[in-house]
Parts: sequence; C-alpha cells; structure tokens
Amino acid sequence: MSYMGILPINKPRGMTSHDVVFKARKILKMKKIGHTGTLDPEVDGVLVLCLGQATKLVEYLMDGEKIYHGEITLGVSTETEDAHGAVVDTTPVEAPLSMAEIDEKMASMTGLIQQIPPMYSAVKVKGKRLYEYARAGEEVERPVREAQIHSFVRTSEPVYDAAAKTQSWSFDVHCGKGTYVRTLAVDLGEKLGFPAHMSDLRRLATSGFNIEEAVTLEELAEAVEAGTELEHIYPMDRIKASMPHLVVGADKVFNIEHGQVVPDDFFGEPLKELTAIFNEAGTLLAIYGPHPSKPNLLKSAKGFHYEEEVNA
Repeated sequence: MSYMGILPINKPRGMTSHDVVFKARKILKMKKIGHTGTLDPEVDGVLVLCLGQATKLVEYLMDGEKIYHGEITLGVSTETEDAHGAVVDTTPVEAPLSMAEIDEKMASMTGLIQQIPPMYSAVKVKGKRLYEYARAGEEVERPVREAQIHSFVRTSEPVYDAAAKTQSWSFDVHCGKGTYVRTLAVDLGEKLGFPAHMSDLRRLATSGFNIEEAVTLEELAEAVEAGTELEHIYPMDRIKASMPHLVVGADKVFNIEHGQVVPDDFFGEPLKELTAIFNEAGTLLAIYGPHPSKPNLLKSAKGFHYEEEVNA
C-alpha cells in the first residue's frame, strides 16, 4: 500500500530527522516520504512528514509558523549554543536578575530581527555547511539573516543557582521560518550582559500542526498493526493553513489538471503569490502562481495526480 497525506510525528530525543523518515518508511512499507524541516537530534516535538504525492508540499509547509517551548541558562555559553556543546565562556551571575528586566529584554526581541546563524548549523557558505567548517576548526564569515519573532515570553519564574552562579527560566517563542532559537537565547543573554545558551527545547507546532496531533513512531506502528493508521494521516488540504488557496469550478479543472499556462484573470483576479488550487470536491489539483518570465500569465508550480495512492 502507498499512502498519501501529511503525518505529524512526535519525534523523540536522540533521533535525527532522517532517522525518523527511515523508521516511518519501514513502518508504512513505502519509500516516498519526506520531512518539512530538520529538528536537531536532542530536540523533541513535532516533525511533519509528507507521504506520496504530499512530498510535493514539503517546500511550502516548511514556510509555516513554528512554536517552541524551551529553557535559557544565563552565565554559560557553549560551542553549539545549546546544552550539548563544549563550554566556551562563563561569567558568574553574582545576583539574580529581576523578572522585569528579563521580560523587558525578551519583549525587545520581537518583530523582524537579524540573526547570525550558529557555526553548528546547516547553512551553506561557499558550498560547505557551517557545521563542516566548525568540525574542522575553521572560522568563516556567516551571513546575517532576518527572522520574524511574533512572540517571545518567559513562562516560568527564573531559578537562580547560587552554587553554579547561573540563572535559568522557561520560555515560549512563536516564530517564522529560518529562526534559530539557540541564537535567540544567546542574543538574549548578550542583551542581559551574560553569556548564555539554550538549555532545553521542544517544538510544539510547525507547518500548521501541533503536538496534540502528532503521533509517536511506536503509536504509528501499533496503528498499522491494528489497521487504523489512516486516522493519523491528514489530507493535503491542510496546506490551506500555510498558503493562499481557492476553489475552481468544473469548467476550469481540465486546464489545471494539465498544467496549462493561463491568463492572470483565469481565476477571477490575478494571483499575487503561489496559491493552492482545489476542485469543488476539495481535491488539491495544483499550485499556481505568477509566470516567472511572462507578464499577465499564471503558471503551475506543482501538479498532483492520485491514481495509485491511498488518500487520507
């Protein structure tokens, strides 16, 4: 059997995103599975998998909003900006910072901010991943990137460790694509005057799915055994949460199904961005957008065909 749809997995710690895809392929006995954005091995939470035809949605689901729950520790910074790297700097927190000061600095980091990706990240510079340079002990200039932070709030009272002279607290962050939460923690520490690192992290939501909708690999395997796995595989119309969409009448379906270039008034009004096109039965037919080189025309970016797959 070959499945089609979107499968949110509750990834455990200690597994890479590729490990999860590999395991899901074995459980579902199918090869065509992709994920919508890497989750670090020591971070748990929502990892969204796309099955069959839905793998064509990966690049669009990756652009969705994300929500994380984490912890920052003030007084110590690490090579990897999280709890698993070698310590590179310490500055004792001689007296605990007030909640008001912490909250003020966190609030100042919302909106469109600039980040420098950590050396231990997959960003490419001159054809190599930054983590490759880091592992080789090489320094390289890192590109400045923009990140959208919708909210960044403290969710616990700060805990002061008088022996270690550190201070820690939990936080929630709601952010756009490409945000490095590790770097957010480090930059917050800098604003507060101390080295810092992200000491814990869990992804609560991504690509339009939340942790309550996610299933563990063990639960998925049990569902396959019981024949109830389709209960955990969501239809492709969930893309509606991540991008603009519209429904076309039967008179336009042939053009769309055959990926034809159409005039920009074909859907009633010009499309300003990539848009998911559905038929009246709710089936995703294609993703259309402005033609890259021909004004006043619209072009198909992705088409979908369903002959051999089991729709969720």
